Amino acid sequence: MSGLPETPPRVMYMGTPDFAVPALDALRESGVDPVCVATRPDRPSGRGHRIVPAPVKARAEALGLPVVQPESLSRDGEWGAALEKACPDLIVVCAYGKILPKDTLDFPRLGCVNIHASLLPKYRGSAPIHRAVAAGERESGVTLMYMSEGMDEGDMIAARSIPIAGMNSGEVTVALAKLGAGLLLDELPAILGGAARREPQSDGEATYAPPVRREEGHIDFGGAPDAVVRQVLAMTPSPGAYAFLGGDKIKVWEARVSPDESGGRGGPGAVLCTRGVVTVATGERGAVDIVRLQSPGGKAMGAADWLRGHGLEQGAAFE
Repeated sequence: MSGLPETPPRVMYMGTPDFAVPALDALRESGVDPVCVATRPDRPSGRGHRIVPAPVKARAEALGLPVVQPESLSRDGEWGAALEKACPDLIVVCAYGKILPKDTLDFPRLGCVNIHASLLPKYRGSAPIHRAVAAGERESGVTLMYMSEGMDEGDMIAARSIPIAGMNSGEVTVALAKLGAGLLLDELPAILGGAARREPQSDGEATYAPPVRREEGHIDFGGAPDAVVRQVLAMTPSPGAYAFLGGDKIKVWEARVSPDESGGRGGPGAVLCTRGVVTVATGERGAVDIVRLQSPGGKAMGAADWLRGHGLEQGAAFE
């Protein structure tokens, strides 16, 4: 890529989930081969608790890049040795999953930059996408920033935005991953040349995005129809939106505000109609149509197919 320094820069990359893979590819596209890729240790995954490598690890190994997976970021152990060996001029971070200590932030001469999945200073923290979707934001984006000791409080380099209305968290994640990779690609020459823009954040405008708990996926039918839809969008695909029906935990993959406005009939969660969709009453006047759902041990399917195999008794209700 034009604009890079003549001396090959030493760049370390730190990331873990799928969201961080496009940015790793962007570094390679820029002509920068990371001297080392750091990712979280492999963990058991799925029902079988199989050890599955993190997406960034899998991609780095496919590219022939050295990988380290320190249990901690203490400079006294494996991480310190890896950092000294890599001796990076710059560390690029994207969804690594752990806060970097000061002695790591201070190590590279060009600092540490992070791709954060929100338009800072809104939604600082670990779950910016889920919180933005749950809040009904019509726009979101990514911010490329210099890292500091405070969580997502560093100076901003650049940001880009996209419309996200009607998208679930998984769809937003994919879109923002690509957006962040493109932003990194465009700003990397200025960062490596020490000429990147630095704009301090306004702490007074900051909002926070705490981690998402699994129980937040339990659908609250007591509110307005649009609030239920936002909850489903925010929790899809993970950790998953769900409700209980006759003791079974039903996962809800897609819902929309229903044209049926008789919501009060039967109380929140009452099944009002089963013609092609499952129409469920909400607490405020109105209802939601459950369009796609999944029974325990089954596959996700459209409501019409689900209804053919699951008769709903009169008076059935989601809890």
